Amino acid sequence: MSIAETMERRARAFVERYQAVHEQISRVIVGHDDIIHGVLTCLFVGGHCLLEGVPGLGKTLLVRTLAKVLDLDFSRIQFTPDLMPADILGTNMVMETPDGRRVFEFQRGPIFTQICLADEINRATPKTQSAMLETMQEGTVTAAGTRHELKKPFFVMATQNPIEQEGTYPLPEAQLDRFFFKLLVGYSNREQLITIIDRTTRGTTIEPSQVLDGPEILEWQALVREVILAPHVEDYMVRLVLSTHPEGQFALPVTNQYLRWGASPRGAQTLALGSKVRALLDGRYNVSFEDVRRVFLPAMRHRVIVNFEAQAEGIEPDKVLLELLEKVPEKIEE
Repeated sequence: MSIAETMERRARAFVERYQAVHEQISRVIVGHDDIIHGVLTCLFVGGHCLLEGVPGLGKTLLVRTLAKVLDLDFSRIQFTPDLMPADILGTNMVMETPDGRRVFEFQRGPIFTQICLADEINRATPKTQSAMLETMQEGTVTAAGTRHELKKPFFVMATQNPIEQEGTYPLPEAQLDRFFFKLLVGYSNREQLITIIDRTTRGTTIEPSQVLDGPEILEWQALVREVILAPHVEDYMVRLVLSTHPEGQFALPVTNQYLRWGASPRGAQTLALGSKVRALLDGRYNVSFEDVRRVFLPAMRHRVIVNFEAQAEGIEPDKVLLELLEKVPEKIEE
């Protein structure tokens, strides 16, 4: 079997497993197809996901359903204003040994899992939110000078209400940057609401089946990284990221007018990995310009910060980013 045939076979297998997970989630979640695709993209690249929307749209249900479909350890942390970092990470406690001596022993917190649902993450104080920075970036917890490794794969799936809601705290920019995608969950339409009512008010419960386990997820994550990213597509991706930097070489007028800070290098990494997943789902082993455009908004909307003028005019990051997508050319003359 040639290399091309092997790649094609592996791409087909990836699509089959991806669709199997998607199908099980769709048995429970009505609509929100783009949101499900975004969450699954995070899963297959090993990234964390932030779901934002008003209460009652099914954000928590989506993450809980994903946990049932995967054979992974799962824990849920309900974020509240009085939650402390030790409540998440764990703490050293005095324990008595069989021979009567007292020693300090680290008691692991709920973050020691594989899928962590951080529910309403922006209801906790920034101090508590920041406790997860090391865990989300390194997959470790450091307590009393001892570094504890978390089991792989490890994902944080967080939900939050819009910042304007009462009793919420904006997430620190450093933590936002550690989320692979930020997905905006909208309202269901007429047909979807009818289906939701029929499914949830007739006394029947739909239970999804387990589809993937940890080792297989790690195999697919490795496959995603093998997808080819051609230099001309990579250059387009880099110029898109650089176009978010005010007063930078590739900044556009809309950038200088409405953005205060642009995306970090982590944003470029997100674009690359997210685009590779889209390529595989399209049966290709190489990234196209369209793949990059399809993941640009969820990868970037939480990595750019608008300035006061944009806030005063009600300009959201998505509007600026869409204009950048429209005006940054795929290729430039050297």
